Amino acid sequence: MANYAIVETGSKQYWVEPKQVIEVELLDIPEGQKEVVLDQVMLVQAGGHLTVGTPVIAGAKIICENLGEFRGPKLIHYRYRRRKSSRKKQGHRQDMLRLQVKEIKVG
Repeated sequence: MANYAIVETGSKQYWVEPKQVIEVELLDIPEGQKEVVLDQVMLVQAGGHLTVGTPVIAGAKIICENLGEFRGPKLIHYRYRRRKSSRKKQGHRQDMLRLQVKEIKVG
């Protein structure tokens, strides 16, 4: 049985496994820091034993390697009212962080 965990970051939940690369919203980490620790772990499956948090597991961590920042795809929001000569176009690109999961630690 594979080891995996469900972790929350940026108000989103991610299913992570060791050596997996995930893309999350930009975190407040110092410039050049190579190791990132995610501690909002909600569920862990390790060695055939399932642990569920209420809502998080105390002492559980996901240790990740920082692979760098990037910008997500451009999202266009277009508002239009028919026969009113009213149009509004806005674009947005989210700053993202690419992480590679190195290890899942429990307690």
